Amino acid sequence: MNTVVFAISLAFSAGALAQTMSKDQYNAGKDSIAAEFKTAKSACGSLSGNANDICTAEAGGAQKVAKAVLEAKYKPSSDATYKVSLAKADAAYAVAKEKCDDMSGNKKDICVKEAKAAETAAVADAKAQMKTTDANEVAKEKTTAALTKASEKTSAAREDAASDKRDADYAVAKEKCDKFAADAKSRCVAEAKARFGQS
Repeated sequence: MNTVVFAISLAFSAGALAQTMSKDQYNAGKDSIAAEFKTAKSACGSLSGNANDICTAEAGGAQKVAKAVLEAKYKPSSDATYKVSLAKADAAYAVAKEKCDDMSGNKKDICVKEAKAAETAAVADAKAQMKTTDANEVAKEKTTAALTKASEKTSAAREDAASDKRDADYAVAKEKCDKFAADAKSRCVAEAKARFGQS
């Protein structure tokens, strides 16, 4: 299954996003993605239980990423590139969450929080990149004042991304404290708050 994901991501790499395509190429791409998904999903049929769920999540994720990349190649824009990043983050989260189902108790809770933190970080990075790209495009059309404004927007976007990441990392650290009791748990939570700037 990972081979299918790798093949799709290689075929639609970031360098290929800059290229545009004809309507016929776009339609052929849609057909190819549908066929790849059908093949990948049928391969999951031989698996059972959570292995089947993971395989299905991988197939669905690969399809969503491939569709987003196809759209970005057909109609390139910073928004389309952002949607590719979101599709990748969502796909990775869906698979990671399914893998967490093999665990139980606090380990499962931590696994889910870590998966969510990774998704949050990827989404925050994608937002920061889109805002940066958009701000830089505006700046190209404007004067030095616009460059300053773009720099401020970029800085603000990166600060927002860092804050989102800190919050997600804090949620994971706090969840890990659940394995302790009483004073040890309180110390663990206090250390996590201090480490991630929470109040």
